[in-house]
Amino acid sequence: METYKDLIVWQKSINLIKEVYLLTSTFPNEEKFGLVSQMRRCSVSIASNIAEGYARKNKKENAQFVNISFGSATELETQIIISKQLEFITTNQCSKLDSLLDEVLRMLYRYRESLYR
Repeated sequence: METYKDLIVWQKSINLIKEVYLLTSTFPNEEKFGLVSQMRRCSVSIASNIAEGYARKNKKENAQFVNISFGSATELETQIIISKQLEFITTNQCSKLDSLLDEVLRMLYRYRESLYR
């Protein structure tokens, strides 16, 4: 691979960011600096940390950044659950987001495991 942009997990995380921004654009205005901001930061953190880790060119450091990405992804997962509970989104609205996030989480897990080998 030439750059982090060649990583499928990074590409999927970029798609995840787009979905999070689209979904949160429908949230109530009073959530603009709360849940909306937090969900957007988490999604951006996933892709950003994949890129930064890859740029380190050191497996141990890369794995640490993948760990941070994984943590941000699970944080986002929790925020999606909260959004459903607060009825800001319906189950149908976020099914695409849920499946994409699940895919990113699985890929991050496998990527991290490959770096530890």
